[in-house]
Amino acid sequence: MKAQTAFETLQPDRWAATPVPQRLALLRQVQHNMVRYAAELAGADGTMKNDLVGQAVYSDGMNLNATVGLIGATVAATIDLYRSISAGRPLTAKQVTPLANGTYDVEVFPRTTKDRMTAGRQRGHLRVKGEPRQANPLDKKPGVIAVLGAGNYSASTETVKALFWENKAVIHKPHHLNEASDVVWQRIFAPLVQAGALAFCDADQGRDLTQLPGLAAIYFTGSTASAKAIMAATSTPVVAECGGNNPCIVVPGDRPWTDREIAHQAVQFVSLAKINGGSVCGRAQTLITSKHWAQRDQFLAAVRKAFTEDTPAVSTYYPGSAAVRQRFAREYPEAEVLTAEDGKYAASDGLLITGAAPGSFAARNEAFCQLIAEIPLDVAPDADQFLPAAVKYCNDGLLGSLACMLVIDEDTGKAHQVALDSALDALEYGAIAVNTVPALIFTNPYLVWGGHDEPDEIVSGRGNFGNLLGYADVEKAILFDQFVSATHFLYTKERRFDRLMEANAQFTMQPSWINLTRMVGTAITANLARKDF
Repeated sequence: MKAQTAFETLQPDRWAATPVPQRLALLRQVQHNMVRYAAELAGADGTMKNDLVGQAVYSDGMNLNATVGLIGATVAATIDLYRSISAGRPLTAKQVTPLANGTYDVEVFPRTTKDRMTAGRQRGHLRVKGEPRQANPLDKKPGVIAVLGAGNYSASTETVKALFWENKAVIHKPHHLNEASDVVWQRIFAPLVQAGALAFCDADQGRDLTQLPGLAAIYFTGSTASAKAIMAATSTPVVAECGGNNPCIVVPGDRPWTDREIAHQAVQFVSLAKINGGSVCGRAQTLITSKHWAQRDQFLAAVRKAFTEDTPAVSTYYPGSAAVRQRFAREYPEAEVLTAEDGKYAASDGLLITGAAPGSFAARNEAFCQLIAEIPLDVAPDADQFLPAAVKYCNDGLLGSLACMLVIDEDTGKAHQVALDSALDALEYGAIAVNTVPALIFTNPYLVWGGHDEPDEIVSGRGNFGNLLGYADVEKAILFDQFVSATHFLYTKERRFDRLMEANAQFTMQPSWINLTRMVGTAITANLARKDF
């Protein structure tokens, strides 16, 4: 369908006036359709990736979680929100704490029983400028939002958010890589198409779509260059997420980390460096360490082992990734090639750069493939000295402002709470993950995803997606977890991981009103799979 034709099929005023019971019915139809078409959707996603690689690398469980798993969580949370509105008790923060400079910390996750069943010790917070104010989605004006889907995943959570959180009708355009899976999504979202709330246009309609008159906003996920081109060609407000070089700040401990703790942190970091072939906007690319940390070499050795022995091989499929990797290899001829599973899968080798200079190529470029860099700072291995230096370096020296990972053990965190709090305040990133991976902020409906304020040169984007509870003037999201947690993202033992991903996807798709016993059973299945690691 052409962009203009898609626009003409929409009825934004009718959608904005749709009452809550009817919206809930539509959401439940979408849930039902996700269950019905889940296998077909995962198959289309996997076929695209495996065909690009030339081998059957991407498994059903991984593909299922990467598609309906992402959308399922967003739809389920939206049902919770609308049920609370219908009951006259809209969801709100768990706790609000005033901070310095007129900002507030708003704890928003976990909020419901279903959240708590999978969150473990995770806690999600928003940092808000000014006294927190919530907006009811039903009070927002009618309009149409154009959503340009990403290439590295086909689950357009932005479409659901625009429809139900912004009260807007939507035109969705898929990335050309995801045309086959988009056909399945059209069947899943057919009830919303029939309601005049949603339309799909062809993958080649990007230019026409972004230049349509009468759009309320454009949602874009992709490269910085494309975002700039869109913004230059339209007067429509653009919300864009464009990636960057995300750091992992490894805070030296007051006490030595145990071998188990070091191995756990290395596997967690490497897991997201490998998943989807490294083509994940929310993965940490660059380790920031203290050059003088006594356990630095041990940690880097654990990272090598995590890549080559402790996690399965996965191929990088995203177009252009090979050329990017070659550019890094030319800049760092001493970089180590990391091989998993004896190299049985194509394009599955990683590249490890250690001891990179703070102002070098590795700092100012995004890899979007299985590349890991380490930049050691010449700072004492003491949290009170290391944290402010690391924050300043990340803010000023690395490309972008999308996401940051910070690893600190509980003993050190408690002993240096002031320095830790100051670091979280000062980090100029839209998403900060403490002892967990930033990608889980992207998948969390309560939090926000997008670059930090970039008023001049756009790198990681503009604005943000997410924010289920509708808080105004959100500056950043922070997700906390334990130093070693059962809820960490660990890509180990492929078949067991695959079962975990499938269980998680099935769990997210279940209606929020399902029998509690069945919900508990699914959660236990997922946790048992995780403990097998």
